[in-house]
Amino acid sequence: MSENVVHLHEHTDTPGAVDTAPTVLTVVPDAPAARPVPLWVRSGRAVKTAVMHERTRSAGRAVVRHGLYTFNGGRIAARRAWDGRTGSRYERMIRAAEAAGNLEAAEEWEERLQRFRAARHHRRMDLLHSPVDAAKGVAVGAGMSVGVLVALGVVLAISTGQAADVVTPLNATIDFIALLIRIVQIVWGPAVTIGPFLALLALWSVGRKQHAAPQWALPANVRSGEGEPITPSIVVKALRDLGVPALARAIKEMGDAGASMLGPITIAGCGVEVDVTLPSGVSTNEVQSKRRKLAENLTRHEHEVFITIPQAARTVRLWIADSGALDEPIGPSPLVTDETMTADYKKGKAPWGQDLRGDAAALSLYQRHLLITGLSNQGKTVALRSLALWLALDRSVEFLIGDLKGVGDWAMFDGLATTLIQGPTDEHVIQVTEMVESAVDEMNRRIQAPPGTTFPALIVLVDEAQMAFMCPAKDEDKRPYGGSKANSRYFMAVRKIHNQGRAVNVLMWQGTQDPTNENLPKLVREGAHTRASLALGTESQARMALGDKAVDGGAAPNLLRPGLDRGTLVVASDGITIPAGQSSITVRTHYIDDDAATAITDRAKALRDGVTTLHAIEHKEEHDPLADIAAVIGDATRVRTKDVLARLATRNPSAYGEWSFIDLKRVLDDAGAEPYKSDGVMVVSRDRVARALTNRDTDGSASAE
Repeated sequence: MSENVVHLHEHTDTPGAVDTAPTVLTVVPDAPAARPVPLWVRSGRAVKTAVMHERTRSAGRAVVRHGLYTFNGGRIAARRAWDGRTGSRYERMIRAAEAAGNLEAAEEWEERLQRFRAARHHRRMDLLHSPVDAAKGVAVGAGMSVGVLVALGVVLAISTGQAADVVTPLNATIDFIALLIRIVQIVWGPAVTIGPFLALLALWSVGRKQHAAPQWALPANVRSGEGEPITPSIVVKALRDLGVPALARAIKEMGDAGASMLGPITIAGCGVEVDVTLPSGVSTNEVQSKRRKLAENLTRHEHEVFITIPQAARTVRLWIADSGALDEPIGPSPLVTDETMTADYKKGKAPWGQDLRGDAAALSLYQRHLLITGLSNQGKTVALRSLALWLALDRSVEFLIGDLKGVGDWAMFDGLATTLIQGPTDEHVIQVTEMVESAVDEMNRRIQAPPGTTFPALIVLVDEAQMAFMCPAKDEDKRPYGGSKANSRYFMAVRKIHNQGRAVNVLMWQGTQDPTNENLPKLVREGAHTRASLALGTESQARMALGDKAVDGGAAPNLLRPGLDRGTLVVASDGITIPAGQSSITVRTHYIDDDAATAITDRAKALRDGVTTLHAIEHKEEHDPLADIAAVIGDATRVRTKDVLARLATRNPSAYGEWSFIDLKRVLDDAGAEPYKSDGVMVVSRDRVARALTNRDTDGSASAE
């Protein structure tokens, strides 16, 4: 049974006052008894608070820092003294030259080492004879000095007439020496006492100048390293501390001469660039895989260091940005600032942005299929649209545009594009698929034209193409619009344009999100000549977007920062200038907003006579080619194929006006009514066509039942 706690409430007032209020007793059932906090708990909390206090931590770092300054300063001074007295410095240079494969430099340093050793041997041999020579020198010098002093005293005595002045110069010299001895005796004690402290102060100064302490113990302004210039020693130390044992051992053997691994550090845009020749036993991918640690060792963020593989063997190329430089905007597009700019599809290049060096990055679009991928809301549509905006300033270029996002990003192309379909539904995917298939028909017409015929560019552009690949809708023949199988209508139409469209200037441009095998089939992504990617989530997605060659060569869109690196692309294409030995280039694209894009399309529309934009695919009138062929043959037993084509064109010009013998033969072969030769000319048999119609109708009825 729990005890009740009785609280006695007494009216209290000023001390000494008489209290006339009654005492009140309050009974509180089951009130828990208050337990005092143990002393050891309170002491532990106090100790924890004191230890975790910022002042305590700062004081601890200061003690460690200055102690290590002195200790490591002594090590540095001892190392310098050892290098000055021995040939270790020359030996390190020889090992460094051998590691770099520079035999001429190794021979030169070996010759210098031999000269150093010969000079040191000569000095040591001189030291063997120096005591005797020194004693003789002292004796001769002392005798000469006494003789001079005595002679001076004789002259002085003759001058004064006092014989005692003969020893006056000698006595003055002895008194001067005694004074010097007295001064040394007075100073010696304090010097012996203060000397060690002065020596420690000198060692501390050496350590402080070299920042010879752990990073966590250094002052905040030194520890941050913001804006610290990149020097050979900093790069070597960063590589040494990278965590690659073979690399660390090689650099340790080379000592400070590890800088011999480095090529010239050159200014490259908003950063610097340097080639690093790795020692034997270290592969380039070991450095590539530690990009973040290397960046931190260089006092940079991960996105401020790029590692690529040039043509030279065992070499990595480092591009290191100035701190914070990549977070600054690059300025407006020339399309916005230059209202007189025009485009040339064949010879010109689209001003897309800037590379990391700060140089203008321009892309050739001539006969190149295009694919841009990236996570959502990273600037994919703007990057794709800026290329279309430039190309729109070439009045000969025709656009078929399908925007499967449908939020108006491409609305300014209304009146400029021949077809503009906007919307995210399956019906819009069907319309876009039929638009691409119409481009395939145009491509086939161009292919069948006489050799040497030239055609203007036809750009088939589909934004958010993953919607088309993932569409579950099927047509009346049960063929799916989406997917990546041979019966997929959108997939096969894109593949046909990729296979043959380039030769007749029918080009496929696609923008898609988050590439996977489901929403971007392998055959489609590999059919693009220009592949670009914004920020992605994983390396596997980067390989899907750009290909294995680009990623193995250092392309890493998966390391771009989503949201922060919006509009930054990694591009793999022969249409853009890429540094020698690299397989990709990073481009920071210009941002063109909707208002500026509308102004550019207005200029493009002014270059044209007027374009009527279709917002849906118009279906042609239904016709039956086999029945039409039977109708134009009539009662004749057989008719020449040439006459059949002419009669078909007269019967239905829109359907058969552009038919060739190949089209006629394809229909007849499929029906089993193949044309044949009669009297040396190709003819079509009435009986064969009639039999094919009968068989087709019978098969259709049977299948319907």
